[in-house]
Amino acid sequence: MKNLLALLLLMQATVLYAQSDKVKIELYDGIIVAGYVDNGGYLNFTGPNINATSGNSKFILGMLPSLRFKTDHETPKNAFVTPSLGIGFTYSYKVFAIQLPLYYNAKTATQNGSWHVGIGLGLRLNEL
Repeated sequence: MKNLLALLLLMQATVLYAQSDKVKIELYDGIIVAGYVDNGGYLNFTGPNINATSGNSKFILGMLPSLRFKTDHETPKNAFVTPSLGIGFTYSYKVFAIQLPLYYNAKTATQNGSWHVGIGLGLRLNEL
């Protein structure tokens, strides 16, 4: 079983370093995404990431500096717009992008801390 796992990991690594694919580490990629998470919206920009490019497709795993928009109905109320940092996966094809971000809501007096998965659509500005 261990040998099979090692073989699968080795095969996955060789795919990333093939001649036609490029793996890079970047600070900013020029993608802006709007989406939905945890009963509110978000607007984010791809931040530091690891990405692989194959033709017109780009696969990105990285940090997502964001502005989250959510109306708070509790007392005392949080601001409608809050800065946040998420992590997630982004796939872009030419100028279009789809994203699956993860955001953490910290523990409060009434709720435990938890991760929330969202979904978003956006544009790759570097391709315009």
